[in-house]
Amino acid sequence: MSDLLQTYLDFARATAREAGELTLRYYQTDAATAEFKSDDTPVTIADREAEQLIRARIGSQFPDHAILGEEFGEADSDATHRWIIDPIDGTKSFVHGVPLYGVLLALEISGTVEVGVAYFPALDEMISAATGLGCDWNGRAARVSSETQLDRAICCHIDTAYFAKNGKGDAWQRLQQSVYYNAGWCDAYGYLLVATGRAEVMLDPVMAVWDCGPFPPIFREAGGYFGDWQGNDGRIDGGEAMATTPALLPEVLRVLKGES
Repeated sequence: MSDLLQTYLDFARATAREAGELTLRYYQTDAATAEFKSDDTPVTIADREAEQLIRARIGSQFPDHAILGEEFGEADSDATHRWIIDPIDGTKSFVHGVPLYGVLLALEISGTVEVGVAYFPALDEMISAATGLGCDWNGRAARVSSETQLDRAICCHIDTAYFAKNGKGDAWQRLQQSVYYNAGWCDAYGYLLVATGRAEVMLDPVMAVWDCGPFPPIFREAGGYFGDWQGNDGRIDGGEAMATTPALLPEVLRVLKGES
């Protein structure tokens, strides 16, 4: 199984990098102008072309695998292997010329995400993992932080208005007042920061499957926690997401729940 996972991981790394290089052709150019979808989220020609590239590579290499992507939906949904694509996570960053956007690609096998890659083209930063094969960050092993005090932790987040809009404003207020420093404008890059030990908490009050597909194996292999706000490790379909360290997880959950 490890040899097969390595094959999938190598493919995912190469494909994410190729899609990322495609996005750079549009990055910080006039062609990066966004349209807005029905949910008021932006989409660009780079999003669509990057997903089409990834779908074509998967279709050529693994024609019996299912595909779920943010821009073009799901195909072959009854397959045991399903690739999950976010061609540009952080489109707002991309449109505004901020380098914290990423290409996310994951492989779910029989309901468990076993392979995950997050590539940040404008920074040339990649974090990737497969079950039992470790977590790699640009050629070195990635590990979560050893910090044990929440009041010394760095917490990453997205637009703070999202918390109240999604009924989690009180929880967010408690947590952001409990940590040492809050760092915004993160999207998927915040999860990379936690997985590489440069921050201790990242959370999203609302999360689609394609926004978080790669992170279960990345955090398992980096020694951290990725899941929902209730402590369900590895969950990508809970409509919310959080990453932290094993040492801080109990206290983060306590603060989010408002327990004394």
